[in-house]
Amino acid sequence: MAWFLDQMGFRTHVIEGGYKAFRAAVMTELEVLPKRLDFRVVCGRTGSGKTRLLHALREAGAQVLDLEGLANHRGSVLGILPGIAQPTQRAFETDLWNALRRFEPGRPVYVESESKKVGNLRVPEQLIGRMREHSPCLHVQMPDSGRLALLLEDYGFFARDVELFCTQLDCLLALRGRAVVEGWKAGARAGRMAEVFLDLMQRHYDPGYLKSMRSHFKGCDSAQLIALESGSPQHLTDTVQTLMRTA
Repeated sequence: MAWFLDQMGFRTHVIEGGYKAFRAAVMTELEVLPKRLDFRVVCGRTGSGKTRLLHALREAGAQVLDLEGLANHRGSVLGILPGIAQPTQRAFETDLWNALRRFEPGRPVYVESESKKVGNLRVPEQLIGRMREHSPCLHVQMPDSGRLALLLEDYGFFARDVELFCTQLDCLLALRGRAVVEGWKAGARAGRMAEVFLDLMQRHYDPGYLKSMRSHFKGCDSAQLIALESGSPQHLTDTVQTLMRTA
């Protein structure tokens, strides 16, 4: 095919060793690239605006590694994106390699404090290790009222497909028990989504959050505080400008 296209006037390149060699090169680079980069890990409780802050940083010209964007998943048990499948593990790793190789080592790379898996996809060990062991943290805080507003906006599709929401809640049966999960389902089916999301925040997501961050991210206790009053575009822009001046 390369020869044929070349005869037609296209510029072509052939990888010696084919896809197998390319795949090996990607995996080798995923071992090396994270060590060269200066990550700043954005931490914060569920709904505190971490993803929006990352997007605002990227729009302002900062280097951002959006793991959830690459994985097509928001990273929690309710993190599915309706109608959008996650990529294969190999495709995720290739996209991740492509993102990492474009970053300038002398500038910070902002990334969210993900776990070892984003949905069904595994984050490479060298990357998650670099984030957890050698990277300073930024701790995003937002009032519960603002968090709830963002969750209702970002997960509004669950209000339109309540049964999908209830199906996802089944993943929490082992952790929260049938009585609690069935209570959330009943509230959702009755149209009390705000009440259900608030209870999910306070009963499921928030307990143990700080303990988990401290046990996994060494930079957590010395994290720089980022106080967000809301997720409004103007407030995010102002916050990002201040953050980049002090980076």
